[in-house]
Amino acid sequence: MSRSISILGSTGSIGCSTLDLVTQHPEKFDVVVLTAHSNVDLLVKQARDHQPKLAVIGREDLLSDLRLGLEGTGISVAAGLSGLKEAAQYPSDFVMAGIVGAAGLAPTLEAVRRGATIGLANKECLVSAGDIFMSEVTASGATLLPVDSEHNAIFQVFDFSRPEFVEKITLTASGGPFLSMPLAQLKEVTPAQAVKHPNWDMGQKISVDSATLMNKGLEVIEAWYLFPVFKEQIEVVIHPQSVIHSLVSYIDGSVLAQLGSPDMRTPISFAMNWPERMTSDAETLNLAAIGTLQFEGPDLTRFPALKIAREALQTGGAAPTILNAANEVAVEGFLGGQLSFLDIPYVVEDVMGKIDAKHLSCLADVHEIDRNSRAVAQETVASRKIQKV
Repeated sequence: MSRSISILGSTGSIGCSTLDLVTQHPEKFDVVVLTAHSNVDLLVKQARDHQPKLAVIGREDLLSDLRLGLEGTGISVAAGLSGLKEAAQYPSDFVMAGIVGAAGLAPTLEAVRRGATIGLANKECLVSAGDIFMSEVTASGATLLPVDSEHNAIFQVFDFSRPEFVEKITLTASGGPFLSMPLAQLKEVTPAQAVKHPNWDMGQKISVDSATLMNKGLEVIEAWYLFPVFKEQIEVVIHPQSVIHSLVSYIDGSVLAQLGSPDMRTPISFAMNWPERMTSDAETLNLAAIGTLQFEGPDLTRFPALKIAREALQTGGAAPTILNAANEVAVEGFLGGQLSFLDIPYVVEDVMGKIDAKHLSCLADVHEIDRNSRAVAQETVASRKIQKV
């Protein structure tokens, strides 16, 4: 029987890859919900191709365009946060949570609350509201299947039945496009250069995060929530080829690694069809052709964002929420030409020093801290301008 699937964020890179897999296996999946933030034209095309029951656009001012584009199809339409929540609540066997940024938190929580099986591709659910989010998962009995290639890799080789035998987990990072660039040149990096990841095809925001290594810092925080290990048991290693996606080391000296070509369809297909596997059309890994795999420790002078993220994890409370909000604003400032590349971690660190990392007891606390952090970050961005450092 086919598996019904809801895709939150269908026009992003994760969503498009998910729909590619649906197209490859039409007998396995029945798309019932599609959502997008603002790309109404692509959403209309996807909806006409896959005939979901419901299509939702995040921007309310685009609802009329969506309705017009789907006229005569019988597909229900909605918009705004209420529409996204409706989409998450819609009955389906599997939810791909692919909305980028803090905007994905509320809809994904709605899917959690109905006990759904969720392919989690949204980092911010755990980074911004990890304690609250995981409490909801426990209460509802929802199933979380990590989609990030690194966490998906750990999931595949982690012995959940005997976690006491795990010595550490190691997340790999490509190092991004500027791994070998002289430090003095980083201040001249342009947004166009930063979004050209050497291995992965990703959206702009996550590509910039990969270039600063903030993406890996966020993944360290995620990993602590996803896997039963101590904070000190989570390490990061630079691996430019992106062939080994993560490793789990055991107390007997064994190290288990998941390898594959850098194609997000591999972890997405694993989550979509879990606990079984299916073909994904990802390129077959040819180690002989690759020849050499390289590794090095992360340079925290070059990548201060990783250090800042680790400090946020150690501090706990609202610190990761502040980190995430400030980083989103800083990345927007860089992409918009207001900041230099090297200003991004400066803005994040500045904001974290100005806001109290209090305990978060409910989602309203998360939203309040998120709003305050963004406001302070915007002030810092405005004062920073394009000052070169």
